[in-house]
Amino acid sequence: MCLIRRFEEEAGRQYQRAKAGGFLHLAIGEEATIVGTTSVMREDDYLIGTYRTHGHALARGTPANEVMAELFGRETGTSGGRGGSMHIFDAERRFMGGYGIVGGNLPLAAGLGLASQYRDEDTVTVCMFGDGASNTGNFGETMNLAALWELPVVFLVENNLYGMGTALERHSAVTDLSQKAAGYGIDGERIDGMNVLEVRERVSAHIEQVREEGRPSLVEAFTYRYRGHSAADPEVYREKSEVEEWREKDPIETFIKLCLEDGVLGEEDVEAARREADGTVEEAVKFADESPEPALESLYEELYVVSETMGWYSVDERSPEPHRGELGEDAPEVARNLAESGAAHAEDESERQSREGVRE
Repeated sequence: MCLIRRFEEEAGRQYQRAKAGGFLHLAIGEEATIVGTTSVMREDDYLIGTYRTHGHALARGTPANEVMAELFGRETGTSGGRGGSMHIFDAERRFMGGYGIVGGNLPLAAGLGLASQYRDEDTVTVCMFGDGASNTGNFGETMNLAALWELPVVFLVENNLYGMGTALERHSAVTDLSQKAAGYGIDGERIDGMNVLEVRERVSAHIEQVREEGRPSLVEAFTYRYRGHSAADPEVYREKSEVEEWREKDPIETFIKLCLEDGVLGEEDVEAARREADGTVEEAVKFADESPEPALESLYEELYVVSETMGWYSVDERSPEPHRGELGEDAPEVARNLAESGAAHAEDESERQSREGVRE
């Protein structure tokens, strides 16, 4: 939890320095939900998230260097610098990615569950998504299929009380999100997402139940984000006093206090954990900053999964010999010549319009 907190604080600073591009969504305050969940998953279980998933990748074991490099858009990032903050991905550790579309990961989670079922594996998929995603059409459709096909998926709602800048009671007719799948026959439970031990205990129970019975379940983790929806969020929709009230329930400080009181950790252990997190994140920034950017000519590489049996994603009809649009390098010579001629014509037309503008 210390590592995730420190990493995200630094990610926010690097974003302000324009080192990290695109969008940035921080989960500061939600560490207990992330760590409590991932700590009880098997290595062969699948995890899939939304666009607030730096911590999810770190908790699954993805090196901080690679996550930070992805934020910086560098070759050494988890997706070669092509995904950025919202699309962290680590197939080796079965973290199946973050997704920029609200609710977009829900049907993908059903697909992962179907794959486990098809291969006769006892692996479980944990799908983590925000409260706003529970109002999307994808939610209802996925719950229906997951229940109908008895897919081994634990759907975990990270309810941080706001769908972007809209309070829960203003965007959801049913505010007890653990009950939202009851109409599909999926049992739900609400838990304290700020308490890492409660999350760990209850999510573990759900995972094992799903693993044994092969039926999906729904968990609502009641949590809170201390930062805005994104780095560009002015946070005009909530009072500062509300944020301060939730800061009193800080999941990291609460857990530290509990460990100290029970004698599980000493003050020196806590400081050592903080120093280790600081060192790891400082190294990650250095690594990302020194890593190379992807070559410009690689811009169009790996946009599609290309195989011998796949159909055409797109068709390029610029020549009498149409070819697959995703394989531009295989275009007939006549198509290349036409493309170059078209580009040259566009430049000539632009110059002509510019000259006419000057005369006018």
